[in-house]
Amino acid sequence: MSPKEIQVAALAELPAAAAAIWNFVKEENILLFRGEMAAGKTTLIKELCRLAGVTEPVSSPTYALVNEYETNTGQILYHFDFYRIRDLSEALDIGVLEYFDSGNTCLIEWPSRVMGLVPDHFVSINIEKGRGEEARTITLKKN
Repeated sequence: MSPKEIQVAALAELPAAAAAIWNFVKEENILLFRGEMAAGKTTLIKELCRLAGVTEPVSSPTYALVNEYETNTGQILYHFDFYRIRDLSEALDIGVLEYFDSGNTCLIEWPSRVMGLVPDHFVSINIEKGRGEEARTITLKKN
């Protein structure tokens, strides 16, 4: 499948962008979020979780490495932030392989730090800042 590009001019367009992402993702459960610091990875993940039916607050697991959210239908979503890990052993210590193999959706920020552990099938979600303060280009690609 060829990459899909989504243009977002303002935060108000994020719900439509998140819906397009869920439609693109379909049955894939490993989602890798790439983008520079403050590109909007966590903001996008919050909207994806809201659309999936998560009612609890969603925040970046910067220090915990992983947060678990449950949707209103009982689905489990795992949200990872690997920005602060120094090596793969830290990810292995939290049981990252079990999370990835769980069949539940895994939303992964800073995946470059754990690429040696990521399963072969995933969706790459790249976020690039645009010209306006809230403008973003989101590129989706299945691997």
